[in-house]
Amino acid sequence: MADISRVPFLCHLRGTPTAYIRHQRGAAAAHEGVGLVFWYRPRTAVISEVPVDDRELAVLFHARTADFQDVAVQATVTYRIADPVLAATRLDFGIDPELGTWREKPLDQLAGMINEFAQEYASDLLARTSLTTALAEGVPVIRERVTDGLRGDARLVQTGVSVVGVRVVAVRPAPDVEKALRTPTREQIQTEADRATYGRRALAVEQERRIAENELQSKIELAVRAERLVTQEGANEQRRMTEQAAAARIAAAAEAERAETAARSQAERVRVEAAARAEAVRLVGQAEAEAEAARVAAVTGLDTSAMVALAVRDLADHLPAIGALTITPDVVTETVARFVRAGTPR
Repeated sequence: MADISRVPFLCHLRGTPTAYIRHQRGAAAAHEGVGLVFWYRPRTAVISEVPVDDRELAVLFHARTADFQDVAVQATVTYRIADPVLAATRLDFGIDPELGTWREKPLDQLAGMINEFAQEYASDLLARTSLTTALAEGVPVIRERVTDGLRGDARLVQTGVSVVGVRVVAVRPAPDVEKALRTPTREQIQTEADRATYGRRALAVEQERRIAENELQSKIELAVRAERLVTQEGANEQRRMTEQAAAARIAAAAEAERAETAARSQAERVRVEAAARAEAVRLVGQAEAEAEAARVAAVTGLDTSAMVALAVRDLADHLPAIGALTITPDVVTETVARFVRAGTPR
């Protein structure tokens, strides 16, 4: 709205860029245009203010289809007052010269007019359209029909109103009809959902079965491998015992061979030592025999007294140690007599 300030007997008006101001003084127009600023006398001035900006009007109405079903149409109409001078002559856009407010409600009148025209064109179209067609294809068709109807309406043209565009937001049936129409689709969706649920469950069961089979197969494979391991360990233990027995036999054979070799060496050494001792005894005996033969040969031809002396000496060599010896003439006589008898040849 315009900004009006007052002083005694005068008022000052400052308009806006989106409002067309028409100031009449009598039958003539004193000021006319957009964005005006001027002084005037309130008691002699007639001022109209017409908005020239784009305005949006929400439209909601009910209509009946060809199959006698009630539908609600929700739309938005964008319009502007293209000819403010003409609009000011058809609708009351006059403002109070002192307060700057509209005396009437011209925009409400204009909105009611547009709403009725839009409802008329939409209802005329829906009356020849079935409910399913209206719900499926009604939005673009209704938008086009209402737009063409409003733009070509003679009364709006004569009022100076230009329709910029129409947006149809929704075409909806009665709640019970809408629920009934949604039921087949909802049931179909629910059926698909149940089918997907059952399929998922079946897939889960199949997956569990496969997992169980894999686990069982794994257990079987582990059991087979354990059996192979036990068999291999038994074979390894048997091979180890066989090798240990063979090693023991080889060690025993080697020990026996070493013992036999040692026994042979010992026997050979004993034989050699025995042979050496026998040879030594033989040599000693031979030497003694030769010595004895030499002694015999040496004493052969000696007289009796020499032989007695030798005999006494030999006897003395073979007698034990005598600490004290008492020789009587009888003993000497007897001994000499025995030597004599022994040395006398027969």
